[in-house]
Amino acid sequence: MSFTRSDWRLIAICAVAAIAAGITRFVDAGTIVPFVLSGIALALLASLVGRSVEALGDRLGAGATGVVQSALGNLPELFVVLFALRDGLYDVAAASIVGSILANVLLVLGLAFVVGGAKHGTQKFGAETARTISMLLVLAVFALLVPGLTAALHTPAAGHERGLSIIVSILLLGLFAASLPGAIKRRKTAGEPVEQHEGEPHGPAWPMGVAIGMLAVTGVGAAFVSEWFVHALEPAMSSLGISQAFAGLVIVAIAGNAVENVVGIQLAARNQSDYALSVILQSPLQIALVVAPALVLLSPLVGASFTLVLPPLLMAALIMSVLVAVIVVLDGESTWLEGATLVVLYCVIAAAFWWG
Repeated sequence: MSFTRSDWRLIAICAVAAIAAGITRFVDAGTIVPFVLSGIALALLASLVGRSVEALGDRLGAGATGVVQSALGNLPELFVVLFALRDGLYDVAAASIVGSILANVLLVLGLAFVVGGAKHGTQKFGAETARTISMLLVLAVFALLVPGLTAALHTPAAGHERGLSIIVSILLLGLFAASLPGAIKRRKTAGEPVEQHEGEPHGPAWPMGVAIGMLAVTGVGAAFVSEWFVHALEPAMSSLGISQAFAGLVIVAIAGNAVENVVGIQLAARNQSDYALSVILQSPLQIALVVAPALVLLSPLVGASFTLVLPPLLMAALIMSVLVAVIVVLDGESTWLEGATLVVLYCVIAAAFWWG
């Protein structure tokens, strides 16, 4: 078995955190401790999911890794939102989808620019790749907003938001499927090999059976921990005086993508700006193209009816954030000051949702 010392450390810490979170789920440990422990366990499980996907990539190649990562990278967050819908926390579910996109295009991208710019000065990245990803993200986000706009503007489609959301979801999933061959080809021919950067910190590759087994175990673990996290979320919100909108927009969104976010910032610090930008922007693109549509289609399984109808302020925040991010990356270079502006905008939007 090809586990490195860091792999064993991550597995051990993840197991301890998951066991501790499970214990607090069934014993009286107050309102804050179960919430914190389950959030930490969720982030660590997300890390193991990512490590397992990378291990598969060592065997299958960069293109196949991208496909698997697109399907499984946001698995913990998908579980969290489904359980939130099951428990009637609709505002948390809707805000977490928007929050995941905002956290990546503003907070994480901004921090990556700040860290990379402070250490290396102006950083340059492939403008063509940035333009392709960002424009696809704009298209996907605007498609997500159509059902909400039909309701807000009282069009003839108002009252049919569920049916329209299903149509939009199917079309977005179809767009995602259509983009896979091109994405695989780009990864195979890219000048900066993904395998090299992903494999550097981890040492020997895991055997295929180990990688698949770990992926299965972490996937099941993510389902359990997500349920514990959502169970602890409502008491914690009441105790801390946090609104559902703020909890979904900030806390759930960051917890579900914590480790992935750190990786993007670390890559920028190493001056691997092309790869950092790809990692950071691929996550919100997958949220818009895969996770949000999947939630619309899967929500009846948990007794809910999720639609893509968002409150006006969430729609406005989404539009502002995506457009600002596109403007910043289109020139193919970044500075620490551009990063600081993105972080400030994220904090301003988050503050606006503190009261609900």
